[in-house]
Amino acid sequence: MSDFDQMGIVVDWVDACRKGDLATLLDLYADDAQVECTCNGTQRYRGRSELEAYWQPRLSAFSSAGFGLEAIHPAPHGVDLEYSVAGALRIRASFCFSPDGKIRTTLCEPARQNAQLGCAC
Repeated sequence: MSDFDQMGIVVDWVDACRKGDLATLLDLYADDAQVECTCNGTQRYRGRSELEAYWQPRLSAFSSAGFGLEAIHPAPHGVDLEYSVAGALRIRASFCFSPDGKIRTTLCEPARQNAQLGCAC
C-alpha cells in the first residue's frame, strides 16, 4: 500500500487538464515518466520535454472544447479514469505511480463511445 493518495493525484491531474495548466500537469509526472497513447495508433512519449510536446496541444483543445470526468476508481496497478472531451469523445486513462507519489506511466486509449453520438476518434 502506498503512503500517498493516488486518487488525489489523479484528481489534481483532472483539475490541471480542466484549467489548461501545463506546468502543474507536468509536475505531477516523474522525471522519467512515460505516456503511451493508443487513440490514433500507438505513440510513446518519455521525459518532461516529450510529455510537454504531447500535452500542450491537448490541453488547449480540452480548455476550448470542455473536459468532463466520467469515472474514476482504484485499480490493482494504480488508478483508472474515464474522461470526455466536448461531451462526446471518451478516453480511458490508466495511471501507475512511482514510490515517491509521481505519475510514472499513463496509458490512454479510446473508451466505449456513446452509441447515440458515434465515435469521434
